Amino acid sequence: MSQPTDLAPLAPTAPTSGVSAMAIQVLERATTLLDALAAQTDPVTLKELSKTTGLHPSTAHRILNDLVVGRYVERVDNGLYQLGMRLLELGSLVKGRLNVREAAMDAMRALHRLTGQTVNLSVQQGDEIVYIDRAWSERSGMHVVRAIGGRAPLHLTSTGKLFLCAADPRQVRAYATRTGLAGTTRNSITQLDKLERELALVRRHGYARDNEELEMGVRCIAAGIHDDSGKLVAGLSVSAPSERLQDEWITQLVSTARSISEALGYEPGISDH
Repeated sequence: MSQPTDLAPLAPTAPTSGVSAMAIQVLERATTLLDALAAQTDPVTLKELSKTTGLHPSTAHRILNDLVVGRYVERVDNGLYQLGMRLLELGSLVKGRLNVREAAMDAMRALHRLTGQTVNLSVQQGDEIVYIDRAWSERSGMHVVRAIGGRAPLHLTSTGKLFLCAADPRQVRAYATRTGLAGTTRNSITQLDKLERELALVRRHGYARDNEELEMGVRCIAAGIHDDSGKLVAGLSVSAPSERLQDEWITQLVSTARSISEALGYEPGISDH
């Protein structure tokens, strides 16, 4: 399936260019402040930050206020500043994705050699999945159109269905309301009751399918990858031309996903989140 074509950018006018330059300058100053805070083990004053960064106190104060609102910086007693929890949250996300890719790399290649088809590693980001790694070759018989970093709606993909299964019914209904369950093929699930029945099958079987729901001519099967807390953190999927996908691969797919989970510290006996 072809990717949407990017629109040609309009030639920037002088005001737009000025706004862009200003935005970049603010971003650079915010980064400078964050770096200065990272270099300190204890909370610091506005005066110290101004001196360290070379920013005027009023400028530093304005940017710090915005960073506090975004939880990138925390204002503590007596007007002191320190790095905020939002950075820890973002760092944990990045670390988790890097750990998953490292743990999955060899197993994905082995599964690709077994099936001869494209093997994808994906994570959830908002209402979409994001492809973060892939094992494939020309002999897969399918042109890879969704590059690493590409996105797709949860309800149209096998891995996305795994994440919807991990959500509670209220969250699934909210997802359906937000997205409208838009489809891209005649096989796309675009009604909430059908999606709920599909998710019930996924829970029962322990793996998910995409039956040409995202792209005609392509079918997928996916199994979940869990971390040491039992949380679903990624999906491992095999994509193939519709006529080539074999149910015989499901056992190996599920086993491979389990081995990656165990490499992340997952113990099958613990409760999943």
